[in-house]
Amino acid sequence: MKIATFNINGVKARIPALTDWLGESAPDVALLQEIKSVDEGFPRDVFEDLGYEVATHGQKGFNGVAILSKLPLEDVTRGLPGDDDDDQARWIEATVTGTRSLRLCCLYLPNGNPAPGPKYDYKLGWMARLEARARDLLASEEPTIMAGDYNVIPQDEDAARPDAWRTDALALPQSRDAFRRLLNLGLTEAFRARAQGPGHYTFWDYQAGAWNRNDGIRIDHALLTPQAADLMNDCWIEAQVRGRDKPSDHVPLWLDLDA
Repeated sequence: MKIATFNINGVKARIPALTDWLGESAPDVALLQEIKSVDEGFPRDVFEDLGYEVATHGQKGFNGVAILSKLPLEDVTRGLPGDDDDDQARWIEATVTGTRSLRLCCLYLPNGNPAPGPKYDYKLGWMARLEARARDLLASEEPTIMAGDYNVIPQDEDAARPDAWRTDALALPQSRDAFRRLLNLGLTEAFRARAQGPGHYTFWDYQAGAWNRNDGIRIDHALLTPQAADLMNDCWIEAQVRGRDKPSDHVPLWLDLDA
């Protein structure tokens, strides 16, 4: 099973680019973030015509996550548990079954800037709730993938210019510590299980020619429970997508699983 996570940065603005990518790369499942669309406004017909079942958790103009799957989606749930007052659309999960069942969690973690401040407090609170959900998913022993835009630069090697991010919410010690706590639960960071060292990025800002200078950061991640990690054949970044016409500022992160 081929699964890709992709912050599309506005689904309606990227329909040509997104449909071209789906047609060429043909993921079995695509986990999309920052769709910036309410559920009823999501252009589901476009993707259903390509053979995908669609599940969304949208919000007008901001945030929003979606799952596109060539396999049936079951037990779809929306919203990260732990705060009934949180109205930001950042989490959706569902089960897909190929040769075996997988629980897929698509997430768009808060940016948190400016930090310190209420937006950063929300980010850290959201990450604490994510840790609690991860504990529950681990306890279920179901193969589970939590993938998406984490808005965390885990280590200095994950930025072309680490000093430029020292005071940014994506790289502050508290953000990195919260991410590390997830890994310490027993989750596998899929990309780092397959590739080491600097120079691997998933985001390049639109400003100042960041793509042409390869001034990127790695903030899109896939964390796997042990049962899912046992199924992983490969994980890679499809960086060349960033150089296409009217691209997102993110690129897809891929998983190939024996499922």
